[in-house]
Amino acid sequence: MLDCDVCGAKVTELRRGRCWGCYTRWADARPVGIGARCLACNDRRRRVLRSVELLGAWHPMCFNCHGQALALDPMPPTIAELKVTLERERRAKDRRIGKPDSRVFVYERRVGERRAGRGDDGVPIDEEMIVEITIEQDPSEVAGDLTQIRERFAL
Repeated sequence: MLDCDVCGAKVTELRRGRCWGCYTRWADARPVGIGARCLACNDRRRRVLRSVELLGAWHPMCFNCHGQALALDPMPPTIAELKVTLERERRAKDRRIGKPDSRVFVYERRVGERRAGRGDDGVPIDEEMIVEITIEQDPSEVAGDLTQIRERFAL
């Protein structure tokens, strides 16, 4: 019998010196980094992300992918194989091959990416999003560059 370093319980198996209950509480309390995304599905909602120990390293995973990974038997030996196993993108391949298309209006529905990758530049700026403020002043009072940070005017 082994003693848990945290609660002192006598157990047959320890993980990082802790019983399974103490280890689970310790692992659930580990924060995920800013900008983290799920290892498998790239979900970036912080309320569903958690740090998970996989194959000897800590990775952020969402609650859903983590639950699916725990149920895998046997666990894939590499992270790349784990990603392929947990892949949820159903649009990656056509599943209707060899079946008749019974739709009235036949058009391709799998156009474009639903989720933008991490390399995107964010939201594109539309002309309607730009606000221009014009303050009429005497041109002789304006010195230097017109584009600068100025004190906020009280309205």
